[in-house]
Amino acid sequence: MDRLQNIETFVRVAQTQSFAEAARQLRVSKSVVTTRVKQLEDYLGAALFHRSTRLVRLSELGQTFLRDCTELVSQANSVVDQMRDVQTKPAGTLRVHALTGLVLGNFASLLHQFQTAYPDIRMDLIVSDVVVDPVKAGVDCALQIFPPNSDELISRKLFPVRRVFCATPQYLQSHEAPQSPRDLHKHKLGLYSGYPTRDQWTFYHQGDSLTMYLSASLLTNSVHLLREYALAHAGIVCLPTLVAGEDILKGNLQVVMPEHLLSSFSLSAVYAGTSRHAVKLNLFIEHIANKFTREPPWDADLIAKGLIPETLIST
Repeated sequence: MDRLQNIETFVRVAQTQSFAEAARQLRVSKSVVTTRVKQLEDYLGAALFHRSTRLVRLSELGQTFLRDCTELVSQANSVVDQMRDVQTKPAGTLRVHALTGLVLGNFASLLHQFQTAYPDIRMDLIVSDVVVDPVKAGVDCALQIFPPNSDELISRKLFPVRRVFCATPQYLQSHEAPQSPRDLHKHKLGLYSGYPTRDQWTFYHQGDSLTMYLSASLLTNSVHLLREYALAHAGIVCLPTLVAGEDILKGNLQVVMPEHLLSSFSLSAVYAGTSRHAVKLNLFIEHIANKFTREPPWDADLIAKGLIPETLIST
């Protein structure tokens, strides 16, 4: 019996609450996961899980055992990584969950540069707008704009994500351009459904703030669909500048009410506290932080051309 491997498998089942999902993340069959957990239970002489056809939950012993095992697995992996890096170059698989809006159009060159510097690190990148717990999702970190949902997770801010309302010049020529936030009620709006504030929007102007509710003609979890909706002259949409920046610079989209600012979010790397010393993860996070400084390039270009204000409203 490989005791450490079985303990790692137990931890993964406990985190995912699923033998099948643990098998998928570990890239083994479900029967292998079942066998490893059974071997560990036989060795301990007690059940670690209560199982049913729909539910996998920890037994009382399993709950006690998990706390120490999670830290043990993390430390073991960290020690192996560090020793490997002393002898050779950083190697192995780095699993990352990233927002669709960040990855498409902005991430390929960053990945290429990272893998050029560390060619033995294999990237396993999951792209989705779903908010995940990196531990339960079986990834080393999640790149997201949402705060972590557990005190056991660490969040490191990387750069701000500004948002603007925009539309095509053609749409604005055929519809009266809004001069104030309340004018947005007169337009078809495309809005992102995943913001924590939901339908509530706060605008900041000359030291004052206005909070109002907006109703969307198109509500979606895809900022890229919103961009296409705007480019089809369908209405006014709210987009992060990292998605809309290039079209704004080219004149395909025009910012409306640029003096009425929305709060920005922070793109953060969220990861388990037990992974704070993981070599591959730290190298990756530092690479992003060095690439995208406090003023990311897409914002710097828009500010330089006077298309958006330099003022940043942070949440």
